[in-house]
Amino acid sequence: MRKSSAKRKSAAAASRAGDDESARGRLLSAATHLFCKDGINATGIDAIINEAGTAKTTLYKLFGSKTNLVHAVLESEGKQWREWFIGAIEAGGGDAEKKLSRIFPALKSWFGEERFYGCPFINAVAEHDKDQKQFRNIAMKHKKVVLAHIERLATEMGAAEPEVLAHQLALLIDGAIVAAMVSRNPGVADMAGLAACSLFGPSKAKKPKRASGAAAQLVAV
Repeated sequence: MRKSSAKRKSAAAASRAGDDESARGRLLSAATHLFCKDGINATGIDAIINEAGTAKTTLYKLFGSKTNLVHAVLESEGKQWREWFIGAIEAGGGDAEKKLSRIFPALKSWFGEERFYGCPFINAVAEHDKDQKQFRNIAMKHKKVVLAHIERLATEMGAAEPEVLAHQLALLIDGAIVAAMVSRNPGVADMAGLAACSLFGPSKAKKPKRASGAAAQLVAV
């Protein structure tokens, strides 16, 4: 009897864990969609639980607060986006310059998706107090991973200043994302791609002057 009771308890615990994991996934999916489409501040808890099909108590049990849910969404979205982005530029192999040249065609494909609402990190920082560090820190962590991969490829390509080239490309990426979000025109990626290609040759030929002082703070992260 004791063994049977223990088995039932174990099965019940496993079932609850499975239910929590399912609810967590639905809440993350619903929050991601609504935060990106409508904005974090404009999206209330009720809208999230209605789309996810869960109870409010379930949201607070799994995440504790809306702020924690936002953090979880950004972490999850960042991981998925980085895996997609790096996979897209690495797919098909080729040399480093070939891989870097795939950046903007990949972005163009993303810009053309029905659910393209811009970069969740840019959006999160933009709609909150600019002195607030919580979302900026998550955004910086995400961007540094992307930037490090681009810089590695720039080094392999033989760029005289790989770090500078990586920052230049990062600025073009961010600019293209914002322009595509505002214009709803995926073609802005083509223009950014042309600008990026024009950097490859000169970046090998000479070392650009490093920014200093206040100007240095304007480079991309």
